[in-house]
This record gives sequence, structure tokens and C-alpha cells, in this order.
Amino acid sequence: MAGRERALRMSVEVPLWRALAAYRLLTAVYALLLFLYERERYERLWLGLLYLSIVLVWTVATLRKVSGAERCTRTFLACDLALALAGILITPLADAQARGEDVTTLPSIWTAGAVLAFALKGGWRLACAASTLVAVADVVERAHPSKDTAHNVVLVWVASIGIGYVVEVARASERTLARALEIEAATRERERLARDIHDSVLQVLAMVQRRGTALGGEAAELGRMAGEQEIALRTLVTSGLAPDGAGQGEAPPPQRTAPRAGPDVDPAGPG
Repeated sequence: MAGRERALRMSVEVPLWRALAAYRLLTAVYALLLFLYERERYERLWLGLLYLSIVLVWTVATLRKVSGAERCTRTFLACDLALALAGILITPLADAQARGEDVTTLPSIWTAGAVLAFALKGGWRLACAASTLVAVADVVERAHPSKDTAHNVVLVWVASIGIGYVVEVARASERTLARALEIEAATRERERLARDIHDSVLQVLAMVQRRGTALGGEAAELGRMAGEQEIALRTLVTSGLAPDGAGQGEAPPPQRTAPRAGPDVDPAGPG
């Protein structure tokens, strides 16, 4: 879990979503200002003003929706794209000259923001589908599509599909990074627990050796065995923490400690 949180904080998607939110807001204001600047050529000024007012209100109200992939639902994306397509298709109703000339549509470059949201949410495939719908709307809106129309369509296609592909690659890399961070954290935790267990076991074995030697008799033999196990365990821990290849061989045999003679043990043996 910690690994995924660290990967999320380092995600390349975060600045992309912030940039998209800023782009949508700036282009909505730009489309409105451009409309007001060219208002003389519109036959139905009220229609264009109504539409762009809705776009501006919608953009401001949905800023949180484009703050991340979790909040940006597909329902929102469909509504956002529908609003952009509607603006393209009603442009000839507000401006009769729009069918015969390459004039700016009502949503202008704000439309690209709707397509880019698809790219960030679903990758290049959804971006391709959204940009295709925009292309169809542009062709329908123009009575005679020109080279500039084709240029704009291809530009939206390439930009959205390229960004969608980059996002997919970045997500795959982030999943790999998150998995690596989780494995690293789990390994560190196992090493910490192993050190604690080893220290506790070594302390117990050392205490058994001392007490058994002090008591003598059968306890001395038990202490001797505890001493041997302590040495073997220390060797195992040391070889396990050594660099690769340093601890691959067999551990050296533990040194045997001669027990002290107790009242029930004859060091010289019988006879």
C-alpha cells in the first residue's frame, strides 16, 4: 500500500490532469472573447452567447471532475464531448457563413480539451474514438471541407492519440514501480523481523550455555549444545547478510566448547 501511494505521488498523470483543467478554463474564456470580438458576423448573436455561457459555466462547475482519473467518469466525458459536438453543429445556425467558409466554430479550441480528457482517462483507443466523432462533426458542419479542415482534424487526432499512448505507457511503468516498491518494503520488514528473532534466539542460547555450564552435570551438556547452536546460527546469519556468492558455500563447522567438569562428570572418563 505504501508503495502504491509513493508511486501515485510520483505519477506523471497528476500534472497532466492539472494542465487539462487549466486548458479547459482558458480555452472556454478564449472562445467567449473570440465570439464577442467577431459578433458582427453572427446572425443569431443570442444563440452563440447562450451556448458559450453554458460552456463557461460547465467548465467552471466541472473543474474537480478533471482533477484525476477517479473523478473523471465516463458519463462526464460523454456529456462533455456531447456539449462540444453540439457547439460545432449549431455554429451554422448562429453564423450562416460557417458552411461556406473555414470560420471558427463556436467552441473553437475548447473542443480539444474534451478529446484530451478521453485520452487521459482511457488511453489512445478512447482518444481515437472521441477525435473521430469530432472529425465527423467538423465535416458535417462544413458544406465543403477544405484543406484547413483536414489539417485541424488530423492535428486533433495525432495530439489526442499521442497523449493517450504516452499515458498508457506511463501507467504501465507506474504499476511496475509500485510493485517494486511493495517488494522492497516487504523485504525490509522481513529483514527487520529476522534480525529481531535472531538476536532473541542468540541471547537465549547464550544464556542457556552460561547457566548450563554453571550448573554442571547434564545441564552442562545442554549448555554445550546451546553454545554450538549459537555459533552455527551466528555463522548462518553472517553468511546470509554477506554479498552474493560470499555465503554460498557451506558454513564452517561450529567450534565445540569443552564443558567444565561438574560433580557428576569425569573429564578423564571411566577407569
